Amino acid sequence: MSNRLLSEQSPYLQQHASNPVDWYPWCDEAFQMARSNNIPVFVSIGYSACHWCHVMEREVFEDRQIAAFLNENMVCIKVDREERPDIDMHFQQVYQALHGRGGGWPLTIFLSPSLKPVYAATYLPPYSIGGMSGFMDVVSRIVTVWKENPGKLEDAGGRLLEFIGGIRHHVSGMDGPPEDIEKRFLNEVQGIYDPEWGGFSPAPKFPSTSIIDTLMVVGLLEQRKIALDMAMESLRRMASGGMHDLVDGGFCRYSVDSTWLVPHFEKMTCDNALLSATYFKAWRISGEKFMLDTALSTVEFMLEKMCEADLFYSSSDADSEGKEGEYFVFSLDEAVDAFVKAGFTHGQAYRMADHLSITTHGNFQGASIVRIKEGEAPDGLERAMAALKELRAMRCYPFIDRKIITAWNAMMISSLFLLSSTLPEYGTRAVRSLERLLDKMWRKGRLYHSSLPETDPVIPAFLDDHAFLVQALIWAFQHTMDRHMLEMAELLAQEALDRFFHNGRWFYSRQEFEIPAHDQDSACPSSSAVMVSAFMSLHSLTGNTRWMEAARKGLFQATSFMKGFPAAHGTAVYNAMRLKHGDIVIHGKPELLQKDWNRLTEPVVYPFILLSPEPGVSGYIICHGSSCTASVASVDEVLHEIRRIAAQLSALR
Repeated sequence: MSNRLLSEQSPYLQQHASNPVDWYPWCDEAFQMARSNNIPVFVSIGYSACHWCHVMEREVFEDRQIAAFLNENMVCIKVDREERPDIDMHFQQVYQALHGRGGGWPLTIFLSPSLKPVYAATYLPPYSIGGMSGFMDVVSRIVTVWKENPGKLEDAGGRLLEFIGGIRHHVSGMDGPPEDIEKRFLNEVQGIYDPEWGGFSPAPKFPSTSIIDTLMVVGLLEQRKIALDMAMESLRRMASGGMHDLVDGGFCRYSVDSTWLVPHFEKMTCDNALLSATYFKAWRISGEKFMLDTALSTVEFMLEKMCEADLFYSSSDADSEGKEGEYFVFSLDEAVDAFVKAGFTHGQAYRMADHLSITTHGNFQGASIVRIKEGEAPDGLERAMAALKELRAMRCYPFIDRKIITAWNAMMISSLFLLSSTLPEYGTRAVRSLERLLDKMWRKGRLYHSSLPETDPVIPAFLDDHAFLVQALIWAFQHTMDRHMLEMAELLAQEALDRFFHNGRWFYSRQEFEIPAHDQDSACPSSSAVMVSAFMSLHSLTGNTRWMEAARKGLFQATSFMKGFPAAHGTAVYNAMRLKHGDIVIHGKPELLQKDWNRLTEPVVYPFILLSPEPGVSGYIICHGSSCTASVASVDEVLHEIRRIAAQLSALR
C-alpha cells in the first residue's frame, strides 16, 4: 500500500511512498489537517543519496508500531532538501538556534499545528539506547506535552521564531572590504591548514573549493608561494584516493576522517562540477599533468554516469544493495583475481594491490577503499584500474537521483566551458547542455529550480539558480560570441535583483519563508557572492554602471562577516580582490578570440580576464578600468600588455 508520495516528482519522496507512515508532501492539505485535528506536525527532511536518511527509513519509518503511533497523533511531512532547499534552510536554522551548532541530514523537526518549531534533531534511532534519545520516546513526549499543555509548546516555538527573525533581518555594515582583505584571508587559512594531509579542517573534511580557488588567486596576485603550496598540496592529497574515486572517476561528498581516506560515498553534481574546474585551474597554474588528469576523469565520470540528453542528474547514492559503500570497495582476493585475469602474475597482482591499499584486513569495514600509496607505481597501473572497473561493472550501481537542478547543471556547464579553452569538444557539449537547460527550466519568462527529465518544472528558481546560470551564460557568450547569451544573462540578473534583493540585502528565497542568502561559502560558493561576481562580469562586458552598483552593494553587505571570518567567505574575498585590481577585457574579432582563447586567458598572467567580441576591431584592444590600449596585432603583444598592467598594479601595493 502506498501513501501520498507516490505521485510526487522527487525520487527521494518516491522512495518513501511505500512506508507505513502516512506521509504528506509539503502542502496546504497537510497544514489544514494539523489545524483541523489540533495535532502536531512532524517534518522529515533528507535527500536520496544520504546514507543516514536510508538508515532512519529502515529503522524508524518502516517500523509499523512507530508508524501507527505517528499516523494517529501527528501529521507527517516528507521534504526533499534538493527539491526545496528553502524549507531545509529554514529548519536548519531552527536546529542551529536550538542546539548552537549546525545540523545535517536527516533533519527531524516537530512543529505545533500553527507551524511553530518545538523540537529539532538529526538522526534518531527508533528507541533510546546508550544515552541517546530514541525517536519513539521523543514523539511520545511531544504528544504528551501537547495534550497536557499546548500553550507551553506554542509559546516556546513563537519565541524561537522571533529570535530567528531577528537574526534574518540583521543587515551588515556597508563600509566596503578592507584593503588588506587578502592578507587577512591568507593568515586565517594558514591557521586552519593541515600541513600533513592538506585541507582546512579536522575530520570531517570537505573539498573547500572556494578557499582553494581564492588561495590560487592570492598566490598569483600577491606572489605568495605559501598560498599556492597550500592549494596544490590539498588538491594532491584529495585526489590520491578515498574521497576521490580512482576507478570510476569523480569525487564523493566529503571525507569522514582527516586523511581523505573514508568518504561519505554519495557523489553530487555540484561537488564534481566545482572540483573539475578547480583541478583544471590548478593544472593551468602548476603545469602538473596529475591535476589535468583529475579534472578530465571527473568530467568523464559525469558524462558517463550522471548525464541524460545533455542534462546532469543531481546525485548518486552512498548505499547499494542496502549497504554503505558496497559498490566502491574491494576484497584482496577479488582484486588479485581481477589483476591476474588482466595479465598480471600473482606476484605483480599482490604488489599492485598493496600499492592501491587493498589488503587482507581492509581499511573500511573489512574491505578496502582504493587509495594510491606514495612512491613509484608498479607497471600496469592503468590496466589494473581497468580491471577494477570491469569488476565493478558486475555490481549493482548505486541509485541515481535523476532530478535536474538548474544551479548544479549551470555549475557543470561552466566547468565544461572552462575546460573547452584547452579541449574544444567540451565547448560543444556545454553549448548543447545550456540550450537544453534553458529549454527545460526557462518557461514563459520564468526560471524554475528542478524537475525530472521527463516532467515539467513546478518549483520557482532560487537565488543560486539565477546566480550560477548567469555565470554559465557569461561563459557561453565568451565561447560562442553570441550576443543573445549576454542578453539572456542580463535578463536573468535583473530578475534576480528584482526578486531576491530587498531592503539592502540578498535573500535566497522569498516564498513561504524569507531566507537570507548566506554570505559565507558552504560546500558550494555563496549564491549572493556568485551573483556579485556575475554582476562584475556584466559590467566589464557591457559597460553598464548599474551592474557595478549592484556588485558593490552585494559585496559591501558581506563586509563585516568577511572581516571577521575571511576563510569562510572565500568567494567574497575573491570578489573584493577582483574589485580592487579590476578586470582586463580583451576586445577583438570573434574568430581571433575563439582561436586564441586558451593563451589569452592564461591565469599565470592575470586571473581576471574577459573576452568581448568586436567584429570591427583590427587585432586586439586591451581595456583595464577606464583606459584602453591601442590595437595590438598578436597574442604575444596582448600578453606583454597584460603583464605590464599587472606589474603596475603590483607596484601600487
